[in-house]
Amino acid sequence: MFREYDIRGRVNEQELNPKTMNLIGQAFAIFLKRRRNVSKLVLGHDFRSYSENLAENFKNGLLSAGCETIDIGLTLTPMIYFAQYHFKTQGGAIVTASHNPNGWSGLKLADGYSKTLLGEELQEVYRIAEREDFEKGRGHFAKKDVTKAYSEAIASRISLKKPIKVVLECGNGTAGKFAPPIFKKVGCEVIELFCDLDSSFPHHNPNPELKEAKEALAKKVKEVKADIGVSIDGDGDRLGIVDEKGENIWSDRALILLARQVLDKKAGAKIIFDVKCTRALKEDIKARGGIPIMWKTGHSYIKKKLHEEKADLAGERSGHFFLVDDWYGFDDAIFSSLKLIEYLSGQEETMSELIASTPPYVISPTIHVNCPDHQKYRVVDSLTKDFKKEYGLEKVIDINGARVEFDDGWGLVRASSNEPVLVLVFEARTKERLNEIKSIFREKLNKYPEVNKEWKNE
Repeated sequence: MFREYDIRGRVNEQELNPKTMNLIGQAFAIFLKRRRNVSKLVLGHDFRSYSENLAENFKNGLLSAGCETIDIGLTLTPMIYFAQYHFKTQGGAIVTASHNPNGWSGLKLADGYSKTLLGEELQEVYRIAEREDFEKGRGHFAKKDVTKAYSEAIASRISLKKPIKVVLECGNGTAGKFAPPIFKKVGCEVIELFCDLDSSFPHHNPNPELKEAKEALAKKVKEVKADIGVSIDGDGDRLGIVDEKGENIWSDRALILLARQVLDKKAGAKIIFDVKCTRALKEDIKARGGIPIMWKTGHSYIKKKLHEEKADLAGERSGHFFLVDDWYGFDDAIFSSLKLIEYLSGQEETMSELIASTPPYVISPTIHVNCPDHQKYRVVDSLTKDFKKEYGLEKVIDINGARVEFDDGWGLVRASSNEPVLVLVFEARTKERLNEIKSIFREKLNKYPEVNKEWKNE
């Protein structure tokens, strides 16, 4: 359950349950106290039927270890990060299944402002819980609300130049409670789609990357002749976009527009992005005087790099965006999508025309190939060495797997942080060249018997 940048597991007797949540609560309280001398945090949960009970047991663990706890109740992940600033507390935690199916839950833990725990830090929490290396105390508890302050903070930072019609799709997840009022507050004409809270998820899991989510959003955008469609995931930190024609806009393409917005205000701004992003992003940033910096996939890694580099913007192809200009640098789907809409409102072009102005490449979906957890990193290490030997060190970017650069495209293979799969992405100037690069990778992967021959989402 203790993964690279969060805790995630099934709600059952073996994984996440009242007992384990209490133990993790105690362990996190001790971690904060020993690592940062922090004894206060803000806590919240999503609306899954079991989340409030899990959060209550986690809170009891915190309190028994002497941690002062501010419970903001039903909330989104970015609202937890905002609440840290609002209540001036460096600790934070949210019980959320994010975009996972029902029966799953998890924890995102914050250790400092705009900073979430990463691998070794999470393993330290695990070791404290495993050894039950606790200290007893009596923490104080208060229940507070941050919704109004969060809404007003966003609204005060968004200024539309003209009315924009938006289809807002929330997959019946927690964002459906908070996002529509904020979009309306800033002046958007909002058509709501699956914004009522329903933990049975009758249409699809609250994941913007799902095919059915994109198809439903695209259909509604064309039906009502909206300017843009926005899809927000279950805990509000990730988004998906379609243009006015209902065409999917990959998040790395949307990041190009956000980068232009930043660079219009600040020459030489640094922009962070992950290894799965289009080459067009790097080219557009450089053409406008910015400094592109490629980094590891993973919202915690990207956020950490953003603050280390004192960068002005960061994003991932998965839909996490981190805005520093007049915001706090944490991933927030509501604020990020509204900044994109603000940019659109100031342009004469439509969304599709703006995207058409970016450097032309053909990119694949994110492809998954099954590979056992205990083998996936070894396979990627072996492939990386093989690619370096064949194409040269300067052609292989190995900050997170192997991204092999060709003159007219690239291919990526990396191990998933969360699943027993290898993640593949390909890009080229033409569809034909993209398929050629795919064939190079397929031939190499076929040499490993532990790697499944079937490619999912290809």
